[in-house]
Amino acid sequence: MAHSRILSEIKQTKPFASLEQESIVSLLRTVDHVRRTESGVFAAEDLTEQQYNVLRILRGTGPDGLPTLSVAERLIEHTPGITRLIDRLEAKGLVRRERPARDRRQVYCFITEEGLNVLERLDPAVEQLARRLMQHLSAAQMKVLNEILEKIRDVR
Repeated sequence: MAHSRILSEIKQTKPFASLEQESIVSLLRTVDHVRRTESGVFAAEDLTEQQYNVLRILRGTGPDGLPTLSVAERLIEHTPGITRLIDRLEAKGLVRRERPARDRRQVYCFITEEGLNVLERLDPAVEQLARRLMQHLSAAQMKVLNEILEKIRDVR
């Protein structure tokens, strides 16, 4: 196997045992790069990546809100601490929770006006970051990348 860029990046001198292992390490390194780059954008509003994701989900649901467990199911990165995550956003005034009269067992989450304002301020920077990270890929390449990533996620 020829010397690859990922070997240089992680300063590994021994080749990977397989192309599959090299691909996984490269994918994980890329995810880390994207996360670190994004964290700078979200830090401007004192948010984590997961907090931003919750706000984005709640904005998408509109005025109907969403049960807490449904928010958890939609997260990009699954977390066992959804209640604590919502607690932090509520403390910042970005979300509110309600127990509907029709089913007191569920807790619904709603984005607040301030939460919408935070997302509105972040939207241009998030879009600019996405364009910058993907600038070297054509639309066709991005579609192929998405198809490849879907195939990886299909494996259980």
